[in-house]
Order: sequence, then C-alpha cells, then structure tokens
Amino acid sequence: MDRRKFIKNTSFSGMMLGATGLLGSGRGLQRPATLDGTYMGDFAAPKIENIRAAFIGVGARGGDHLSFFANLPGTEVVAISDLFEDNVLKWKKIGEEIGNGTRHQNINTYHDEEDKWKIMLQKEKPDVVFIATNWSNHAPMVIEAMKQGAHAFVEVPMAISLEEMWDIVDTSEKTKKHCMMMENVNYSRDELMFLNMCRQGTIGELLHAEAAYIHELRFQMKEEERGTGSWRTHHYAKRNGNLYPTHGLGPVAQYMNIGRGEDTFQSLVSYSTPARGRKDYAIKNYVEDHKWNQLDYRGGDMNTSIIKTNLGRTIMVQWDETSPRPYSRHNLIQGTKGTLAGFPTRVALEGGVAGATDSHHRWAQGEQLEMLYEKYDHPLYKRLNQKTKNSGHGGMDGMMMYRIVECLQNGLPLDQNVYEGCLWSAVSPLSEMSVANGGVPQYFPDFTRGNWKQTKALGIVS
Repeated sequence: MDRRKFIKNTSFSGMMLGATGLLGSGRGLQRPATLDGTYMGDFAAPKIENIRAAFIGVGARGGDHLSFFANLPGTEVVAISDLFEDNVLKWKKIGEEIGNGTRHQNINTYHDEEDKWKIMLQKEKPDVVFIATNWSNHAPMVIEAMKQGAHAFVEVPMAISLEEMWDIVDTSEKTKKHCMMMENVNYSRDELMFLNMCRQGTIGELLHAEAAYIHELRFQMKEEERGTGSWRTHHYAKRNGNLYPTHGLGPVAQYMNIGRGEDTFQSLVSYSTPARGRKDYAIKNYVEDHKWNQLDYRGGDMNTSIIKTNLGRTIMVQWDETSPRPYSRHNLIQGTKGTLAGFPTRVALEGGVAGATDSHHRWAQGEQLEMLYEKYDHPLYKRLNQKTKNSGHGGMDGMMMYRIVECLQNGLPLDQNVYEGCLWSAVSPLSEMSVANGGVPQYFPDFTRGNWKQTKALGIVS
C-alpha cells in the first residue's frame, strides 16, 4: 500500500473508532449535573393527603388507570384529556359513577386538538398526571407535567431516545417532582415472590438473568386510524432493535439491585433477525395499495440483546411481537445455589426443593409450587391481593396504583425511581445503535451520575 493510501485508510479508521455508536460510546452519553438539582433516587416528596389527578390518553391503558385510581380513598379525578371526545366522555362518566355523587364530580374535559393537554395542565394544576399515549409523546408530556408542578406517571417505555431520557432526569431533579415509568410487571405475584427469594439468598449470588416480551400482536394492525396499532406499526417499520424491553427487564433488574447500590448496566450488544412477519401479515390481510403494504418493514421479528453489568453479570433480553408463538416474559434469575424461572413458573435449587424434588436436575413446578408460595409470597402481595385482584393483568395494575397512591399520601420514596425508568428504557435506542452497527457494544449512560452507588436497595415492602 502506498503512503497516500495508507494515510487515507488509517485516518478513516481513526475517525470510525471515535464515532459514537459505531464502536460504542465510552461510558455512554453523559451530562453534567444541573446546579440546582436534587438527586431523586431515594427522594420522598411531601405528603399529599388528597391527590388531585389528571389523565392524558384514555383510549386503552389510561382508562384502566383512572378507574382504579378513582376507587382509592383520598383521590380526586379533576381532568381528562384525549384526542377523541368519545374517550373523554366515556371515562368522565365512569369516574363520576365511581365517585357515587361525592367524589370526582367536577371532572373537566379536554379533547379534539393535539395540544389540549397543555392547556389542561396550566388550568387544572393537578398534583399528579397519568400519561398513557403513544411512545413519542411520553417525554414531552412528562417534562411539561413536572414543569407545571405535578408528579408524572407514564406508561412504558419512559422515552424513545437517550436525549429525551436525560431531559426527563434533569427536569425531575430541577423540579423535585417524581417521574415514574409505570412498569406494572414488577407487581406480578411471581416476580414479587422471586424478588423476596433473591433478597433472602435462596439462590445464592446472582449471576445471570433472562428477560423478554414475546407477545404476538399483529392483530393490532387492524387499528388503522386510532388505537395502539395505528402508531405502533410505524415504529415496527422504521426501527430495528428491542422497542419494548421493560416488562421482562424491570423485575430482573430489581432482583439484581441494578442502579441501587450493588450494580448497574455497563454495555449491551444486540442482533435482530430479518423482518418478515409484519410484511407477510400485511400482504395476506390487506389489498396491495393499502398503507400497511406501502411500509418498508425494517424491524427484525426477533431481537436478542445481551447486557453486561459492572460486576460482570449477564442479562439476555428478547423482544418479539410478531412471531406465532405463546406469550412469555422468560423471567429467569440464576444464582450460585439455584434458578428461578417463569413461563411456566418453576424452581430448581441445589440439592433439590424440599418436599418437591431431590436435586437441581428437576424443576419444582405445577402443584409443587404451592409450598413455595406459602413460604415466599411477597408481603405486599399478601396484603394487597384481595384488594387489587380484580384490576388488570391479574391484579398487578391495581397493586401498582395502590402503591403509587400509598407512597404519595405517606411521603414515601416510590418503588421505581426516574433513573430506573430511563435505564431500563435505554435498551431500546442502544439496541438500535448496536444492530445498525453489526452488534458493536453500546455503553449505558449513568443517569444517576454516580449516585447509584449510594442509592438504597428496594426493600421488601410489607
């Protein structure tokens, strides 16, 4: 190779090595702390005896949140905003009926125009805002809610870009307002029991976890003009990575005390399969010139990512909302003395599970688990199950809302802080960068700016 070509090639290589995303990004995108910011890891806001709430987006999940919130004592639904008037009027009526003539009787409604939610925040000044809109609106809505003096609670994921996540963190720290991503799966019975078992050291030192959201949802493409499919389908077409990581990842991150004194995410590698299922579904179910057949589906049907933590532990995270297979979140946590796994729920311990198995070569499962539930069921589940079992997703939605209200009314730190919501959600943009660059490692930002080392582990709340 001649000198000129050598200089040209080595210069190009140096440029590529320094390019963010291509060969990783050092310690991830970082920002300096704001001068007037407050660390929110263990933050406890002043008590709110009667919680005045506004709801943005009540087409699906938002309405369910409103219903359970309105049923709890010390709550008041003050306003509802949605693009569609019928959604707003439906949930206004339900809220008033729940109030039984004494509460939720002056619910103001905002609809039809895109920015009516901003007017609602300015006029109503609620204590809290619950947000269940399309993913692209999550970040701007929670940021504005906090700026208007409200604690913000938002559906998953927290945001879709690292810049948005940093903006959320900075706003939360500056305003001293909670911003919690409502990861409901952390309140499922098995996940709570596994957390309790991990805290008790039942499976020893934690080394590896597996988490997933495998849920065939192509039928949502029938929601063409409004509803989840009307906007999610465009994400599936344009983006290639793990777009929905937190249902499986949230619980295993809490088992491992990620971002809470013990460990945190360090880096991620990610790969996607070819994109086939959505395109095939569109061809099969829609005419050739239908809008779903005009999209270039780039998102692989299955994405697999591997996270490496500071302590060297590993987490496999998978996402597939396309392939014809049964639902699974994996929910596996492996330690030096045993393994806990989900879908189906099963337990293996070194030396066997007393009364069920005689070695770790067989799972305790099915009816054999009853003795484990009796011994290890989480105290929170025991206390709240009867009160919340009729809420969504087997009771986990109601338990989450109950805890949100309980923490706010008693001035307690929330079970999930703003940094966890951002860290778990960061898998999406990082996986997209890794996939786009052939699986090159991407590094997680430290949204706590080092404060995770002093953050208390989530306790076994009774």
